[in-house]
Amino acid sequence: MPEMSRRTLIAGVGTALLTGGLSPALAQQKTTISVSRAYGIIYMVTHVIEHQKLIEKHAAALGLPGLTVNWVTFSGGGGATDALLSGSVDIVNSGIGNLLLLWDRTKGGVKGIVGTAAHPLLLITRDPRIQSIKDFQQGDKIAVVTVRSSTHAVLLQMAAAQAFGPDQWNRLDQYTVQLGHADAAIALANPSHEVKSHFSAPPYQQYELKTIRDARVILSSRDVVDGPVAQAQFFTTTKFADGNPKVVEALKNATIEAIEFVKTRTPEAVEIYKTINRDPMSVEEIVAIMRQPDMLDFMAAPQATMKIAAHLNKVGTIKTMPKAWTDYYLPVAHDLPGT
Repeated sequence: MPEMSRRTLIAGVGTALLTGGLSPALAQQKTTISVSRAYGIIYMVTHVIEHQKLIEKHAAALGLPGLTVNWVTFSGGGGATDALLSGSVDIVNSGIGNLLLLWDRTKGGVKGIVGTAAHPLLLITRDPRIQSIKDFQQGDKIAVVTVRSSTHAVLLQMAAAQAFGPDQWNRLDQYTVQLGHADAAIALANPSHEVKSHFSAPPYQQYELKTIRDARVILSSRDVVDGPVAQAQFFTTTKFADGNPKVVEALKNATIEAIEFVKTRTPEAVEIYKTINRDPMSVEEIVAIMRQPDMLDFMAAPQATMKIAAHLNKVGTIKTMPKAWTDYYLPVAHDLPGT
């Protein structure tokens, strides 16, 4: 969906959230819910939750037996958040930029539930001319999953502000194009394709570095925020959360269990990931990727989100600066050591 129509939808549904104009079903305890997921290692926790029916398990333990969970796949956060606002899905798993944008636009009508991943994200190029972000020029294209609002796009803005000065935060926006990670990896592998750079994510970034001639890293998310940063978390509307507190708590508990499973039973988690993602790499190859530094950074507590919020507020993307990360996360998460 084009950026302007997305903003229009966000604004319109924000009003509906505040006035109670969304479907009354969202205010009732539901027995069937829809949850979004995406492809890639970053979303492995969601795949384990789905495969082992952990939301259903924890909902039953909380006195809500018979819950049905439908999983819907999106290639980028823009489609997932549009679906949340339109009522097509109840809970989404997406980046911190999208969560903050919706929290701000709906005046608190959308909030986080629990984090799932904080892996390093790498900006990769195959263009021999480009040695750093200072080398991008007219005609260059950088693939990101969602322009301006994805975690990748926001990190690129923050990196631009650090490299060129605070007033130059949007200097690289003109070069960004919207592509899902799989499509961006295909483009990068094609020597004649105009997209020569990709702000990537696991396992695509490992595949690109291993198989594409001249592919190399020119920026890491850890360079920008000096540590892990949340790229994936579950969030929902406060109307849904108020009407379905047991579902929300069950999701948090399911996520914590799934994170422990991925970390302690990694080969089994990879098998589940391959089943859902149909990843052509072998289990051994993916396990080897998972054993690289920081690749088990699956975290329930949101990381570096206030740094992202501060940037978005400074540049005017969000109008309200939160006092703490708990402002845009539901109370169910407030016992976590988030930042």
